[in-house]
Amino acid sequence: MGFFDRFAAKKPAVPPTSAAPLSTPPSSPSPTSPNPDLPSSEVDAAAPAEPTSPQSTSAPSSANAAPVKLKLARAREELEAKDLPAALAIYEELLRTSGDRADVLVTLSGDLGSCGYVEQIIELVAPRYDAERHGPATGINLVQAYLATHNTDAAQHLLDVLFSLNRPEIEERLYGFSNALAELIEAKRLGKVPENVTRSGPNGVPLVQSNVVNLVTISKPIWVYGIENVPTLLPPPKSEKTRRVAFAQLSLLGLTDLEARMKAPEDALARLTRGIPLWLAETFHYSPQYSAIAAVGTMNKEHYVTFGAEWTLQNLRQLVETNGTGLDYVFTGALRVQGDETELTLRVWEIRRFKERKVFTVRWTPATQDAELMKFADTVRMFMEWSGYSPDAVAPYEFTKTPAAWSDTLATSLSLFLTDKAVLPPAYLEPMTESLPRLAERAAHTEKASLAYLTALDRARRLGTEAEVDAALFESAAVDEARALLGL
Repeated sequence: MGFFDRFAAKKPAVPPTSAAPLSTPPSSPSPTSPNPDLPSSEVDAAAPAEPTSPQSTSAPSSANAAPVKLKLARAREELEAKDLPAALAIYEELLRTSGDRADVLVTLSGDLGSCGYVEQIIELVAPRYDAERHGPATGINLVQAYLATHNTDAAQHLLDVLFSLNRPEIEERLYGFSNALAELIEAKRLGKVPENVTRSGPNGVPLVQSNVVNLVTISKPIWVYGIENVPTLLPPPKSEKTRRVAFAQLSLLGLTDLEARMKAPEDALARLTRGIPLWLAETFHYSPQYSAIAAVGTMNKEHYVTFGAEWTLQNLRQLVETNGTGLDYVFTGALRVQGDETELTLRVWEIRRFKERKVFTVRWTPATQDAELMKFADTVRMFMEWSGYSPDAVAPYEFTKTPAAWSDTLATSLSLFLTDKAVLPPAYLEPMTESLPRLAERAAHTEKASLAYLTALDRARRLGTEAEVDAALFESAAVDEARALLGL
């Protein structure tokens, strides 16, 4: 149920904002690719649904809870089978008997949204929703339904109600919706948005169409792909008792040019949103205690997704459901740039209870970025009780002294990797005349940097560049073996 918060997008879309729920949120993944290294998920237009607790409603008894849960599950099955009338019949029965329960409203609205039936959210939920009684999660779903159908008056009224709850934990998201609403109002004023935006869905039912977002997970250090057979590069097979952790692509807060950023080749800031999770996932990959992945989003096989708001609890549930091996912890976070200062907020979630365990915050300027990021990584590892392999099991993990540059290298390698796999189009790549020299300049500093350059160069040559190995490489047996294996 629900979707990654800012992707109930349509074509043509509203001119987007940094947090526009109409054009760029994380969205409702269901697995569509069997490739374990590149699992993806389709994200349908929907309204995000965060778990919430009824604020004035007594907890349901176990005798009553089970039937409600089963009915909601059955309705979801009918939606996925494209039988909306059957699902609506179940929902109408539920609303007659349990329509004042917050858990029913949030699940119903999220499931309808994730299957594209946005107008039905408004029809069924709006007459029953009370913000004080039912909490903000259903209200957020409803706001996005209003925005998706371009009902600016209703969206504005409901935003007023949600702001009046004075809930600090949702304030950032509400401001994102406010920005999206402002863009929509201006687009309407300029005549760029039609009043009616519905499409014909299953059985002729009005449906708001969506973009397709693929959630891609990377289960090994990105520079290892293609040279896995070189000894000492990968640690031994993990025990089944390892803790499974995911590092999600960072959001970018406070931007007004989200759509342009998504469609343009990556700039340094966009690379950082993917590079930092790749760096942290790599670090945890080289611990016997953890199995780590990094998760990034692409849209329509055209470009990356730029998330304009932080991931929600519902987004975490979707990531967990998409990842076939399950997860114990997920790290989410966001970057915000103000003048010369960049702020990173990172949250760690315990998935068993879907509870936020810790929030880390770090700020840096260009002059302090490496020192601050190194201290930040130390703090994260300490909190998670990270420890490395013993030297006799695997070569010691090489901690980077330049995390900003290394994150940039990893993100560049990822883009070449995904383009080589036809997940991104070549036209979207940063010009290789700019990216490869940057990686080449760093290659001599460490063994990992040389290996990253070689695997990136190998992919670049398959994509058509005639670049040669003209970098000074780190001297090691692994680098020599990788170069021979790749024929470089």
